[in-house]
Amino acid sequence: MIPVISFVGYSNSGKTTVLTQVVRELKSRGYRIAVIKHDAHGFDIDVPGKDTAKHAEAGADIVCISSANKLAYIEARQAEIPLDEVIHRIQDVDVIFTEGYKRENKPKVEVFRLAAGQPPLGPSPDLLATISDTPLYPDVRHFCPEQISLLADFLEVSFLQVNKDMSDNE
Repeated sequence: MIPVISFVGYSNSGKTTVLTQVVRELKSRGYRIAVIKHDAHGFDIDVPGKDTAKHAEAGADIVCISSANKLAYIEARQAEIPLDEVIHRIQDVDVIFTEGYKRENKPKVEVFRLAAGQPPLGPSPDLLATISDTPLYPDVRHFCPEQISLLADFLEVSFLQVNKDMSDNE
């Protein structure tokens, strides 16, 4: 089973910055990584006037575009699908990171910055660690923002090597 780790925090806490740094660090170590970004406001990735947009405008429920080095899958939905269903569609990676999904029951890393002006989310049973400019919770592992490689070490030892060892034995 592919491990799933959620990077959570309020808007402008630095989740994207931290997660992209963790992805770069783990990619440099040879891992294959998927990222699922939650967008509570809706989004649009198709370019008006392009063929895929025309197919969607014509009524296609699913539009895919494929090339030698990329595949995009766009599905029109009436409601958001559960995170576990999105996860189930992902294969051939060593880890799945999510950005957001703070209410899901997945292992979490909370990202927090005092300057963002929001309070911390608060401790939860799923909280693995925090990465912030100040320690937040006494019983939760804390990393400073400049300690990305130490956070990557922690995730690697806690999830990736364990998962790799299990898949090697199958």
